[in-house]
Amino acid sequence: MVNTSNQSKLHYVFDPLCGWCYAAAPLIHAAAQLQGLAVVLHPGGMMSGANRQTVSPALRNYVMPHDQRIAELTGQPFGDAYFNGLLLDTSAVFDSTPPTLAILAAQALGFDGLAMLGKIQYAHYAQGLRISDGTVLLQLASELGIDSASFLAQLDVLAQQLEAQFAATRSLMRQHGLRGFPSLLLEQAGQFSVLDVSGFLGQPAQFVASLSQVTGLASTEPVLALCTPDGCSI
Repeated sequence: MVNTSNQSKLHYVFDPLCGWCYAAAPLIHAAAQLQGLAVVLHPGGMMSGANRQTVSPALRNYVMPHDQRIAELTGQPFGDAYFNGLLLDTSAVFDSTPPTLAILAAQALGFDGLAMLGKIQYAHYAQGLRISDGTVLLQLASELGIDSASFLAQLDVLAQQLEAQFAATRSLMRQHGLRGFPSLLLEQAGQFSVLDVSGFLGQPAQFVASLSQVTGLASTEPVLALCTPDGCSI
């Protein structure tokens, strides 16, 4: 196992159902290519527990302008199965807990949690799949090469720890004055600095170049937009 104690770390506060996290996804995946930078995931439970929402006309009317703005800014794909399928399905529930557990389970089993997050986001926004559905998550895990039995067992274990994980993320956010999702903290030699990604949306190469300049790390490849349980800003 690689010793990451002296690595620079990019702490990523996210939620799998946060539209602006989907907007920032290309930036995070590009940053993960920086040699010597560890991306650390901090799920916040934006739509977990009492904040889960059943799809409704009000929810559709609320999220669509954000989604359209994200598509314009970033080119991230939004499928017809999402806009005219999932967002019209009033039997569907948006719940952050199952996809968050899937990401943590992938990590616990030695797989890339960021890759699992990416698959979940694409399944939701591009394919219009119910990412709170265990069958969907099991399929996505299988596509990453994760053994189904091990994955299901890990979900059960992590479910008992998830509230503590959410509480730790909220504590981190309070400590550093973070207002919502996505939020980024760069840790270097024990010092933390908040990174604002809003000016880099749709420009992953520029983001990595800026991050490289700040950290001195090399890449292997050439008003804040965020969400909270109370809403999203543009």
